[in-house]
Amino acid sequence: MASSADVRDELASLADPRRAAQLSRFLQMVPGGYGEGDRAIGVTVPEQRRVAGRYWRELSLAETTKLLTSGVHEERLTALLILVRKFAKGDEAERGRIFDLTLANTGHINNWDLVDSSAPYIVGPWLIDRDRSVLDRLAGSSLVWERRIAVMATFAFVRAGDFHWTFRLGERLLHDPHDLVHKAVGWMLREVGNRDRAAAEEFLTRHYRVMPRVMLRYAIEKFEPRRRREYLSGAV
Repeated sequence: MASSADVRDELASLADPRRAAQLSRFLQMVPGGYGEGDRAIGVTVPEQRRVAGRYWRELSLAETTKLLTSGVHEERLTALLILVRKFAKGDEAERGRIFDLTLANTGHINNWDLVDSSAPYIVGPWLIDRDRSVLDRLAGSSLVWERRIAVMATFAFVRAGDFHWTFRLGERLLHDPHDLVHKAVGWMLREVGNRDRAAAEEFLTRHYRVMPRVMLRYAIEKFEPRRRREYLSGAV
């Protein structure tokens, strides 16, 4: 059986200090940034996906958790990519364990790339036909990452043609203090609009005047230029 040390060694062999410096700036791992205190070693996401593809079958959940609780950003992302693969291929019991493991470690899923690589593929799919009240709890969290997890989990529902929770959480988080939540809500509204323009516009018409600007811009990004101008000018 493979171990977390095997994955760490392989990631370390792919590390690049120049890329690490770029990633640290991009994900704000700098003093005062939302990723402050994190550490990058400079492994690209495609390389991490290849590592995850080699190890997801052999690595136990316990060993994967060791990576997920690492202080190295790429080790945590690789752990989540492994969990996504395990979840997709697992039986009901395995999927339930992975869902529980994910929610037990939200403190380590602490940047937007980590959230976006896992919540739509683990949290949302598990809740498709289950009680979704955990999303209300996450949306009310003081942790920006838990609030983003709640929103991004609804991507799985949107793909299934169910927009209720995107609208529900979008309305609740209209005045969230963090732009990373604004962007997530706007993104999910855009995905709704890609599938049902009328449903998205009904929500937007009610709320666009009080939406944070970045949320609105994300939501209407795929609209035709004239319609975008109408929303941005308040002429709808």
